Amino acid sequence: MRWETFDFADRETVAKTAVGFVVAVVLLYLVAVGLGTERVARALADAELRWIAVGCLSTLLCLALWGRAWQVVLRQVGIQVPYRRLVVTYFAATFANYVTPLGQAGGEPFIAYVLARDTDAPYEESLASVVTADLLNLLPFFTFAAAGLSFLLLGAELPTGVRPLAFGLLGMAVGVPAIAAGGWWFRERVQRGIVRLVGPVARRTDRMSVEGVRRRMENLYAAFGRIATNPRALAEATLFAYAGWTFFALPLFFAGRALGVPVDPLLVLFIVPASTLAGLVPSPGGLGGVEVALVALLVALTPVGAATAFALALVYRIASYWFALVVGGVAALLVVGRA
Repeated sequence: MRWETFDFADRETVAKTAVGFVVAVVLLYLVAVGLGTERVARALADAELRWIAVGCLSTLLCLALWGRAWQVVLRQVGIQVPYRRLVVTYFAATFANYVTPLGQAGGEPFIAYVLARDTDAPYEESLASVVTADLLNLLPFFTFAAAGLSFLLLGAELPTGVRPLAFGLLGMAVGVPAIAAGGWWFRERVQRGIVRLVGPVARRTDRMSVEGVRRRMENLYAAFGRIATNPRALAEATLFAYAGWTFFALPLFFAGRALGVPVDPLLVLFIVPASTLAGLVPSPGGLGGVEVALVALLVALTPVGAATAFALALVYRIASYWFALVVGGVAALLVVGRA
């Protein structure tokens, strides 16, 4: 395999990723032991495979729709890629994002890198399209979270253990759009600030220059400007983003069906975004953190025991994470092969 196609996949990154997986799996094993491996195993033994398969299909549709939103945004910066080719690139980029420690907190550069290498698109325009698509994906994230939170507040008082995640979602709902708007309205100040920070580093290395960084920043903001000039295309991409998020959340509902545990669909709209915040832990795809957060949320918000909640979290992650990892890995091999 020609790993040089993905320059970020150096030995150090691969080693960190492997360590991250090992630590996360050990953590999950310890959680299972603490909850009772026999009880968790009994809950998993009764799982209906057809519902797990439906959950996997939902994840596949989610990624396909997000890839379609990506294509709509890319067209606005002049990058024309056939959907059949682009969706494979998107799956491969998702794989890179899911296996990279802290990838959920900042995987856009990786995804843009894969796109640029696979399509020969300029990196700045690739990054602008990826960041824009991710920002559009945040709209349904906050919308669904708000709908689920409203359902909880109307039905009963929010449990104490869930309040930090709820406040975290509200903080993101306000903070992320504010940061994005500030970064655009004060783009000249942002560029000057980044250039000042780069200056001392550029004087100590030949790999970076102040002029090069300034030019990349100008190209990046120019790409953002071209994307923002077509509201109709943004609306189309947003529609695909909402559809994708629907299928992103549904695997938790299907996991409940697989184990015979009723999970209210409106509750799913809060639990999935809330547990996604745990994806910011420094492990591949938030592995370990997301499962623990799911257990805490399910125990607090549904009438299930901790062992059953853990089994439900594992089934959900099989459909939403491990399946995406396998599909993305196959796509990454295809991308490497055609590079």
